[in-house]
Amino acid sequence: MLLSGTANMYAQSNRRLCFAFYDGTFNADADTLIIATAAPGLSEKNIKNFYINIDAANYKPLIQALLSYKQEHQLDDWLYYQLVRKTAQQISPKEKNYSNYTLYKWFLMVKSGYDARLALAGKKIIFYVYNNEDISDIPSYTVDHKKYMCLNIHDYPGTDLTTQPAVPVDIDVPGAINPFSYKVTRMPDFTPADYVEKDLQFTYRHKAYYFRIKLNPLVDSIFRNYPVVDFETYFNIPLSKETYGSLIPLLKQNVSGMNTAKGVDYLMHFTRYAFLYENDEMNFGREKRLSPEETLFAQYSDCDDRAALFFYLVKEIYNLPMIAVLYPTHITMAVQFDKPVGVPLLYKGKTYSFCEPTPQLQDLRIGQVSASLKQIPYKVVYEYNP
Repeated sequence: MLLSGTANMYAQSNRRLCFAFYDGTFNADADTLIIATAAPGLSEKNIKNFYINIDAANYKPLIQALLSYKQEHQLDDWLYYQLVRKTAQQISPKEKNYSNYTLYKWFLMVKSGYDARLALAGKKIIFYVYNNEDISDIPSYTVDHKKYMCLNIHDYPGTDLTTQPAVPVDIDVPGAINPFSYKVTRMPDFTPADYVEKDLQFTYRHKAYYFRIKLNPLVDSIFRNYPVVDFETYFNIPLSKETYGSLIPLLKQNVSGMNTAKGVDYLMHFTRYAFLYENDEMNFGREKRLSPEETLFAQYSDCDDRAALFFYLVKEIYNLPMIAVLYPTHITMAVQFDKPVGVPLLYKGKTYSFCEPTPQLQDLRIGQVSASLKQIPYKVVYEYNP
C-alpha cells in the first residue's frame, strides 16, 4: 500500500538511525535537515551558521530518543557521550569531515542539556564541556569560575593549547547548563557472545590457584580516551556483569575458609602476582590508569592499576575501610582490620595496615611497606568508609 501524502513527506524528510550499542539497539528518526553540511572553511561565522541552520530543523525527536535511551539503560555521562559519539558518526562520519562530526557531537550534547563549548585553535576545532571534578591530564579553561575540560584533545596528538590557545566560539544555547561527570558507576550490559575467556593463575602458600574469567574487549573502547580522574572516581569503576560473575564468586569461595586478614592477604597476593608488571611510560608512553576490568584483561599493569583492582576486590568481598597511600612515585593501599597487623598506619585516629598489591623486591606481608619507602613522605588520596 502506498503511503499517504503526509506520511510520504515525513518519510522523505527523515532518516532512520539504527545501530547496536553494547547489548542494545539505538533507534531514532533524524530530520534530514539536521544532516546538513557546514559552510566551507572553519570559522566562528560558519559554526554559528551551522547552529542556526540545525537549530531550525526538527531535532527534538532525536534528542528525546537519546535521552530516553540514557534513562532506560542507566548510562552515566561518560557512557552517554559514547552514545552521542556513535550517533554523530552515523550522521557525519569522523573520517570524512572531522569538523562536522565534532559540531554534531557538540549540538547533541548541548541539546541534551550539557554546558558544552566550542573553540578554534588555528585550523583545529576544540570541544569542551563544563566539569567540576579533579581531572589532571587534559587541557581546560575557566570562565566565570566554571572549568571546561577538553573532550577531543586525543584527536590532536602533540597539540599544546598553551602555545596555541583556543579562542572560544560564543554561542548561547538555552538550557545547556548541566555539568558533565566522568564518574562511571555502572558498566553497560554486554552481549554474552562478545566476551572472551582468559586464564589466570598464581601461587599462594605453596598452592596453585587457577581462574578462567570472562572479559569483554569492548571495555577497552569505553576507556580508550578516558582521562586521569580523581582517585575516588577511579577506584569506584565497577566490573561488568559477566566478568564479575566469573571472578568474584570464585574468589569468595577460595577465601571462605580463611579469617579476614588471611583472606585479604590472599587477595593481595592475587593482585600482586596474577599479572605481569610494567610501568605506564614503558607500556603506553604516558600515564594511564586502567579500570579493574582493563587490568584483568591487560598483559601488563602498574601500581595504580593494582591498587584500584585490590580496592575493588576487598570492597566486594569484605567491605572493609581502606585508604590509598600515595608516594611521589608509587601508590599502595592500607586496610583497617579489627586489630592492626604489622606496623600500623595512623590516619584520622584510626589504624590501618599496609597491603601492598604491586610486586616488590621482597614478598611483603600485610603490615609491611617497602624499605625504599619507609622514609619517604606520603599523602592519603582516598579514604573509603563503608
